[in-house]
Amino acid sequence: MDQKTKMVITDLDGTLLNDEQEVNKRDKETLQRLKELNIVRVIATGRNYFSLSRVLSPSFPVDYLIFSSGAGILNWHTKKLIYSSYLIKEKVAEIARFFIDHKVNFMIHEVIPNNHKFVYHDSGSHNPDFERRCQLYKEFAEPLNPSTETYDHACQILAVSGKSPEFYNYVLNKIKGVKIIRATSPLDGESVWIEIFPEDVSKGHGVERLCSLLDIHKSQTLGIGNDYNDLDLLNYTAKSFVVDNAPLEIKEHFLSCKSNTDCGFTDAVNQEIFNNQSS
Repeated sequence: MDQKTKMVITDLDGTLLNDEQEVNKRDKETLQRLKELNIVRVIATGRNYFSLSRVLSPSFPVDYLIFSSGAGILNWHTKKLIYSSYLIKEKVAEIARFFIDHKVNFMIHEVIPNNHKFVYHDSGSHNPDFERRCQLYKEFAEPLNPSTETYDHACQILAVSGKSPEFYNYVLNKIKGVKIIRATSPLDGESVWIEIFPEDVSKGHGVERLCSLLDIHKSQTLGIGNDYNDLDLLNYTAKSFVVDNAPLEIKEHFLSCKSNTDCGFTDAVNQEIFNNQSS
């Protein structure tokens, strides 16, 4: 089997995007070079499609989008949805009751393609990161009334638990039959987000599905990330890099590249692909 890289998958926030929420010119040029080599270019992000469309133009140089942490996969050129998943309403109701009982702020997102819309539960505790997200998407958000809410299927449930990872570990032990992903808030860069999806959803599973569709072996993949919600991706890809701005406990387990503000994406691609083209 040809072991050379045939697919490059990158996270977006904190990896391909710099701190100004932009993609560096050098990184765009690298994406164009990958196309010339017939290497499939994939963005794997926790963002939903609507949120991503706020930072990337429709003609941005990638081929596929794995969004909402793997709950959806989109052909970027045709904008055709090729995969989507959701939590069944009974599970949604169970998880909502759990978070309400534990006085945790959370949001329930509608199924794809409307998963930028959500209902939210405010536990009454002071939580600036949760309040900021509700304000940011206020035109798509409605408060949840636990006494009258009729739960439906949902793309995901997102709990904003503050700045301690301890509650995340507690949730892992208490809620079964789902995929529970830890992420660092892209809003304040500190708060712990707990994202709950169907059991077979993650960025890694999304890449696996895409590889199967395109007949690409996992040995021919390169992944680049920066945070806890990239771990499934980084553990799946054959070569896995983390940018220098990643948490130390993640950097210890993967290959290293420059930070997101210093074209870390290009650095990783240079190390693994462009510098090895003649080999």
